[in-house]
This record gives sequence, structure tokens and C-alpha cells, in this order.
Amino acid sequence: MSGKENEPGPGPVISELASYIAAAGDRALPAEVAAKTGLHLLDTLAAIVSGSALRPGELATEYVRGLGGTQESVVIGSDIVTTAGNAALANAMAAHADETDDSHLSSRSHLGCAVVPAALAMAERQGRGGEALLNAVALGYDIGARATLSLGADQLYEAGHSTHSFAPLFGAAAAAGTLARLSADRVRWMLSYTAQQASGVNCWARDEGHVEKAFDFAGMPARNGVAAATMVAAGFTGVDDVFTGPRNFFFAFSPEPEPELLIDGLGSRFEIMNTNIKKWSVGSPIQAALDSVQALIGEHGLKPADIQRIRVLMSEKESHVIDNRSMPDINLQHLLSLLVLDGGLTFLSSHDYDRMRDTEVLAFRQRIELVPDADLPRRQPVVEIETMGGQSFSHRTLAVRGTPENPMPRHEVEAKADDLMAPVLGAARSRELIARIRDIGALGDARELRPLLTA
Repeated sequence: MSGKENEPGPGPVISELASYIAAAGDRALPAEVAAKTGLHLLDTLAAIVSGSALRPGELATEYVRGLGGTQESVVIGSDIVTTAGNAALANAMAAHADETDDSHLSSRSHLGCAVVPAALAMAERQGRGGEALLNAVALGYDIGARATLSLGADQLYEAGHSTHSFAPLFGAAAAAGTLARLSADRVRWMLSYTAQQASGVNCWARDEGHVEKAFDFAGMPARNGVAAATMVAAGFTGVDDVFTGPRNFFFAFSPEPEPELLIDGLGSRFEIMNTNIKKWSVGSPIQAALDSVQALIGEHGLKPADIQRIRVLMSEKESHVIDNRSMPDINLQHLLSLLVLDGGLTFLSSHDYDRMRDTEVLAFRQRIELVPDADLPRRQPVVEIETMGGQSFSHRTLAVRGTPENPMPRHEVEAKADDLMAPVLGAARSRELIARIRDIGALGDARELRPLLTA
């Protein structure tokens, strides 16, 4: 006995949300939103291509190779065409194989690394074109961000749950659901299957190898979001409103939920416009510190020999994540040393383990001090440089390059993408893929991208 006859009818929040998701595939985006979404699509594809050659991406690729499955979607950087769910898992893990992908501050999540792989896999599976793919990606950012905001992102995180798993899950499901052309009634069921799969524990910070983290942040949410959409598309039925009634989703995860935030500003506030694209392919808390050190070096003409000490005051809520870590791209002291010594920072240098053992780099790291500060907000550290001559300079980056307040123009995003993709795809294919994404609206079928994405 299902108890369906005792279930209350759908409430206004899920009704409006489901209707919005169901219609999103045919809803034209404002021009500036479509343009920004295209940049995030390119930025995430570049992260996937680059990450496919890193250990989390390689492991995920070989894992899904062994699963086989119906040929629906491509695993980027390989010769595998597999089920949409398998492809979403592998591509998402590659997207967060390191710290290259985008991030959304207020929801405490990385949305693109799960939303884009889920959307691409479903667009291939369903034979959808570029405009539908773009609409689905923008929708995924909207729904994913609102999911943790409605739960209270900080409360959810402090309770031990991983906001970095919850937000992209709902985003991936929304993107997959609209590409599957689910009706509003079926979207409600899809949201119930999504809620049932909500999981993630924020002990991911202890993962030294970044493999489980790639699964927690991206692979799991992308796979589960696609699963929710495809199961309902296959005829699975479910709870009509997982957000209200006895023992609902919000009851399980939040002491002070605000369900109305799930639909707040839908259609007028697009969260992709509030999402960061990284200038530096390193951990998010390090971005502002790199910007500040680069600014101080440029402003005062500082050379490595001029610097006696660099002191970084950073929010205690994030300083532990990047303090002398074993991975180069999430180690603040190491990356600041490279920036000063090399006069710049590239993807290759920031991921070079050999440089972590370099005696010159190790010696300079001793001049760098990271100080947790309870009063500083996240992503706004204060950097102080003391010179050998006794001078002292200070800088605070309030708007990191690539944030909505200090955005990267298209040519910078495309240059970053080419830097990430050319070593894997080759220069010609990298440039061609960039050109195809620049004109994504003209793409008739997402499967047309496969020759540019496969090994």
C-alpha cells in the first residue's frame, strides 16, 4: 500500500518550481545570460579536457569503461561512448580533477563541474541542440544554487553536510530533466528522486588525493541527477511534493529552512551571473591572495630578493583548506612562492609536483605566513609584504578576477581554455572547439561535438 491517497496535494513552491523546470528548454535566455552561460560551458569543458589526463579523470574513465552500457554519451578525452549516467559521472570527476572549474560563493558549491556534464550527457542522449543545452546549463545553476540557499548553506555545512554535493545534485537533475522534456508532474517526481539521493559529508577536505573530492563535488551529483531524470522519464513514479508534508526534505536537512528561496527570482535573477570563473587554476581561497601579491609586485616593482616576508591574513573558515597542503594547486604557500619566483603562474607550474621539492621554492616558502582571522570574510584576505629594506605594503582584493564584480572578458576565458585543452586535444582541435562553443546556439545536435571531444 503506497499511502498515496493520504498524501497532501503539491504545494505552491514545488508546483512553480516544476513548471519552471519543465518549460526551461524552450525559454529564451536574455542575451547577457546566454553569453555568460556560454563562457561557463567552455570553461567547464576545458576543465574536463584537462582533468581527463589527471588521476581522478583517468580513474573515472577506466571505471566507466568497465561498466559498458548503451552508447548514448561520450566520455571526454577517451574513445568511450556509454550511458548518459556513466558519461556524466566520468566527465564530472574530470571537471573537478583539480581546482580549475567555476564556483558559486553564496551556495558554497562548484556548480559547473556537475551541471555541465549532466547537461551535455543528456543533450547527447536526447539529440538536443546547442540552444537547449545552453538553456539547461543556465537552469542548472539557478536550481542548484537555490537548493542550498533554501536549506541555509552555512547551517548545512556546519552540520557536516556537503553543500558542494547538494547544490550540484539539484542543478544536474534540473538540467537533465528539462532536456528529457519531462512534464511538470514528472518533474515533481524527479525532484523527489533527487532529494532521496541528496548526500555528502564535508570530510572531503581530508582527501589528500583529490579523487574522492572529485566524486563528492561532481561525479556523484552529476550521475545522481541524470539518474533521477532518466528514471522518471522511463516511467518511475514518486512523491508529488518532497518539500512539504510529513518528514519532508527540509525537515531532514535544515532546522530553519526557507523553501520559498527555491523559486525566489526565478526568471529574473540568473545565478550563472553570480558565478565565478577562475583566472588561476588553483583552489578558490587562494585566488584573492594571488591577485594581491601580483598587484603588489607590479605596483612596487618587487623582485624575489626584495621580499623578506609575505603575511596572509585569511578567514579562519577557509584558511585550513589551503594551508601547506600536499597538492600543489591547493597549497597557498607554494603557489605564492611560484608566483614571486617565476613572475607568473601557469596551469603546468601550479600542478608540478617536482617544484614542491625544489630547494629554491622550499626556501622561499619559509618567508610566507598564513594567519587565520575570525573577522575576515571568506575570499577577502589581506596580504602584507615586508621588504628587505624595511618597507611594508598591504593589499586586499575585494573582487577577485573572474568574479561578477571583476569579470574575465571572453578573450581571457578563451585563452585559459586553450591553455587547458591544447596539451590534450592539440592546438587545432582546441581552437575549433572554442569556436564551436562561441557559436553554440547554431549547434543542431550536441553529438556533433563528439569528434572534437574524443581521444
